[in-house]
Amino acid sequence: MTNLKVGVQLHPQATSVANLREAWKAADGLGVDSIWVWDHFYPLYGDPAAAHFEAYTLLSAMAVDTSHASIGALVTCNSYRNPELLADMSRTIDHLSDGRFTLGIGSGWFERDYTEYGYEFGTAIERLHLLRDALPVIEDRLGKLTPGPVGSMPLLIGGSGEKVTLKLVAQHADAWNSFGPPDNFAAKNAILDQWCAEVGRDPKAIERTVAINPGDVDDWEAFVEAGADHLIVMTGDPFDLDAVAKLREATRA
Repeated sequence: MTNLKVGVQLHPQATSVANLREAWKAADGLGVDSIWVWDHFYPLYGDPAAAHFEAYTLLSAMAVDTSHASIGALVTCNSYRNPELLADMSRTIDHLSDGRFTLGIGSGWFERDYTEYGYEFGTAIERLHLLRDALPVIEDRLGKLTPGPVGSMPLLIGGSGEKVTLKLVAQHADAWNSFGPPDNFAAKNAILDQWCAEVGRDPKAIERTVAINPGDVDDWEAFVEAGADHLIVMTGDPFDLDAVAKLREATRA
């Protein structure tokens, strides 16, 4: 028996809204701990002209279609929405879900989203600085909204940049998402612990999540040994919930 959490990220590309709704209802029925979509405007792999749907409108539907799992975007691109508006949207989805929303956020990276939707792409460090500046604005607006979030509405930051991103995680986040393989995750995890020590944060206060492929579920113990608290299986349509169910069963045996 382990305390490891199990989640699933459903890719909103090359699919339909009906299939997405069926998948997140099925995942919730499995008793997963978290269900996520990504925040992009175009497919990240396969046919670049395939169907694609926007994250936050999907999350509003997910909020009312599910009842158990936490929900969120893994991760929201900070550049795509005014931070004050993002705080309000997040608070509203938190109410729709009865307090199950997690605000996952990152600095953004997919250039096609930016160029086709008219956002300034800039440089990686410029996008990180925009995220740095947005985080306290989001926190401030959440404190001003009436009513505020239903629950604690955790903040998750995604990314592995050692100088800026992981410092922001140590300063602001309740959770952090990264990727494998386990040795890579372990190295980044150790650097996050160092940042926590530097800024005076208890490292145990930050949940460590790792996004994995369905084929990686058999390596779950290596991720736990590397410091993972929460594994999130990434899958596209046809949505592979067999791998999610297998991981959930294995971690609860």
